[in-house]
Amino acid sequence: MEGELNNLIKLWVLTTFSLSYSYHISAKISKGFPRLVSIFPVIFLLSILPFNIHGFHLGAAHVFVLSWMANFKLLLFAFDRGPLSPPPENFILFILAACSPFKIKENSVKVLKGETPFQGNEPRVPSLILEALNKASLLTLLFYSYNFKHYFHKHVLLILYFFHTYLSIQFLLAVAAIPAQICLPGVELEPQFNEPVRATSLQDFWGRRWNLRVSEALRLTIYSPIKTISSRVIGSRWASLPAVFATFVTSGFMHELIYYHIIRKKPTWEITWFFVLQGVLVDIEIFLKKKLVATEKFRLHEAISGPLALANIALTAHREVPATRGDFRNLGPGKYSTHCWLVILYATLEKWCG
Repeated sequence: MEGELNNLIKLWVLTTFSLSYSYHISAKISKGFPRLVSIFPVIFLLSILPFNIHGFHLGAAHVFVLSWMANFKLLLFAFDRGPLSPPPENFILFILAACSPFKIKENSVKVLKGETPFQGNEPRVPSLILEALNKASLLTLLFYSYNFKHYFHKHVLLILYFFHTYLSIQFLLAVAAIPAQICLPGVELEPQFNEPVRATSLQDFWGRRWNLRVSEALRLTIYSPIKTISSRVIGSRWASLPAVFATFVTSGFMHELIYYHIIRKKPTWEITWFFVLQGVLVDIEIFLKKKLVATEKFRLHEAISGPLALANIALTAHREVPATRGDFRNLGPGKYSTHCWLVILYATLEKWCG
C-alpha cells in the first residue's frame, strides 16, 4: 500500500511538472509541428506513467485520464485547438482542463473570468457528490446481485453488465469532477452522458449520448482532421465514412490499453475488434441514411431503430468483449463497493460540516 501511494505521488508530481512545462514553455512556441515536437516528451511521459500504478481502479482511471484524455488535449493544444487553447490565465485551471474528464459549461466560463459575478446561493454540497451517492448506491445493489448470478439467464447478466459499465463510468467521472466543483464554486459542468438508453441509432448512441467527453476528444483529434482530408479525395458526401472508421479504430486501441492495464496480460485485441465492428456498422448506417432516408425512399421509425441499435451493441459486446462473457467480479469490482461507501461517508461528512 505504501509503495502504491509513493508511486501515485510521483505520478502527480511528474504530471504537474510536465504540464507546467507545456503551459509556460510549449505555449510560447509557434503552433503546429514545432509545438508538437516540444510537447511530444510530455505525451510520451503521460503514456507510461500510469503503468506504475497497479491498483485496479486507480490504475485504469489514470490510464483513461492521462494516457488518453490529457494526451489528446495536448495534441490539440499543439495545433492551437481544443479546451487548452487559448491557455487559461491560471495554471491551476490549465491542469484541471488537461487532466479532468469533464467540461465546464459555457456560461460558467464567464464566472471563472470574472465577467459574471458568482451567485453565492448555490448549495455547499456539490451536485456531483449527490450524483456519486446515487451511482454508488446503485452499484452496491448491483454488486450484491452478483451473489445470485447463477440464477440469472445469460441475457439478464448481459443487461446487468451493461448497467455495470454505465454506472461505473458515471461514478468514476462524478468522483473525478468533485474536486473541481469544490475548488471552483459556481461552476457548472457539462453532463457526461445523454440518456444512452434513448438512442435512436448507432450513430446517435456513440456520437451524441455515450461518454460525451471521449466522443468530443475523438471528434476533434481523429474525426475532423480525417474528414477534412477525405473530402478533398472522395468528396464531402462520403468523407465521413473513413473518418468514422478511423475514430472507432482509435477508440478500440485506447480501450485495449485500459483493459491491458487492468489484466496485465498479452492483448487479445477482442475489445479493439468490437470497436472496429461498430465502426463498420456505423458506416453502413450512414451509407443507408444517405441513400435511403435522405431521398425519402425508406425511413425506419425511432421506436424500432433505437432498440435495434441497443440490441446490436449488447450482442456484439457479449461476443467480442471478454468481461461480458465471464464473471465481472473477477476483474475486481467486488472491491468497488468499499469505494462506494467511502464516497457516501465523505458526502455525509461534507453535509454535516456544511
